[in-house]
Amino acid sequence: MGIPFYDGSFTPIHIEDRALAHLKVVIATKLRRHESFTMSWQHPSGASPGRSTIWLHPSIPLRFEFDTPERPALNAHWIEEMMRSVNSSGGINLLDEVIEPL
Repeated sequence: MGIPFYDGSFTPIHIEDRALAHLKVVIATKLRRHESFTMSWQHPSGASPGRSTIWLHPSIPLRFEFDTPERPALNAHWIEEMMRSVNSSGGINLLDEVIEPL
C-alpha cells in the first residue's frame, strides 16, 4: 500500500502500490505542465465511509512513498484512461486498472 503525502500533511492517503505508480505518472505529467486539478477517491474499507477530494497545484509539496522497492511494469492503456479523467472538469478519479482489449 503506497502513500502520497500532500501539502506537508502527515495524514496519509492509502493507495495500492501498482495504482499509485500509474497515478504518479499522470500527476507528474500535469504538474510538470504547471496545471492544477482535483483528485478524488473513495475511502478504503475500514476507514470512515465516503470519499475525499484534494486540489493539486505545482506549488504544493507532494511526496510518493511505496511499500515495495520494485517498480511495476506500467500499463499505458490505464495511464491513458487516467489522463482522460484528469483532463475532464471533474478532475482525476482513481480508476480500476484498465486491461487493453485484445
